Amino acid sequence: MNLIWTPAQLAMLAKVVDLNGFSAAARALGVPKAAVSRAVADLERTLGVRVLERTTRRIALTAAGRLLYPHARRVGEESDAARHAIARLQTPEGRPLRVVADPTYGRVLLAPLVPRFLESFAHVPLEVTLDAGQLAQGSWDVAIRTHPPADESILRRLLGAPPALLCATPQYLQQRGSPERPDDLRVHDLLTPEHSEPAQFRLQLARGTQRAEVPLAPKLAVDDPAVLHAAAAAGLGIGLLPEFLCRQGLATARLKAVLPEWTVPPAAALYALFPRSLESDARVQQFVDFLAANIVPALALPPPARSVPPATRESASAQEARLN
Repeated sequence: MNLIWTPAQLAMLAKVVDLNGFSAAARALGVPKAAVSRAVADLERTLGVRVLERTTRRIALTAAGRLLYPHARRVGEESDAARHAIARLQTPEGRPLRVVADPTYGRVLLAPLVPRFLESFAHVPLEVTLDAGQLAQGSWDVAIRTHPPADESILRRLLGAPPALLCATPQYLQQRGSPERPDDLRVHDLLTPEHSEPAQFRLQLARGTQRAEVPLAPKLAVDDPAVLHAAAAAGLGIGLLPEFLCRQGLATARLKAVLPEWTVPPAAALYALFPRSLESDARVQQFVDFLAANIVPALALPPPARSVPPATRESASAQEARLN
């Protein structure tokens, strides 16, 4: 029985349990999901017992897994400690990791993650700047932005492409009428991301196997999604916006989805960039891995709400609390 890979398999098991999923663990480790699944399966085969019970919604440790998990977590922690020691050796003492982000994505997506990162990686001080101007200056260790430059000295990690949707204020739709099919958009004021052909924007929509393409002349085209969101919230037209920017407005009925049964292409993909010279810097890899594991779920569409009978709401909540 070959046990040479067991420590790595134990570390992967701990990551799967800590992040509650194979996909999240794979993103954090920077490996394919299949590699994580295979490592856990090989570990189970080597030990001769099942350590995880897998369901469609979550994973759970078996009795054997609960015995094994503390040891697996210590293996992962020792591996991280070794990387941290090398990082301290390679990095000027006390210098914070310089992070710069586009303001819109920084406020909505990065800001909630900073405290969580500092709790998990207390040895990595951060210097965070939300300034689009500094993205082009290069005086950073990690940059979070869309449209990365074509520069071979800069490496990139795809964090995800936010789902997009069409939305407008109820007041605008009451005055102008709600579109019932894609072609109805032609008579509306559209607020869209900046594109390569200023004279015309061709919006592609899909519903099941149906496809539609609508040529439009936007009332406003701008490369800043925050400006588009502000314009849509002010009732200036129908905005083509990243879904995560619209969640609060939709939840409070200040915005209303337009043609909700149709999907539109995702917003511009979001990347984490870092200089090639920092490729082996453990702090950079820890921060980028953390972003990949946590921003991707934040970009995903929320699951559809399910109605729970009143008599079972309290018990369902209590059950969920126990599972967490």
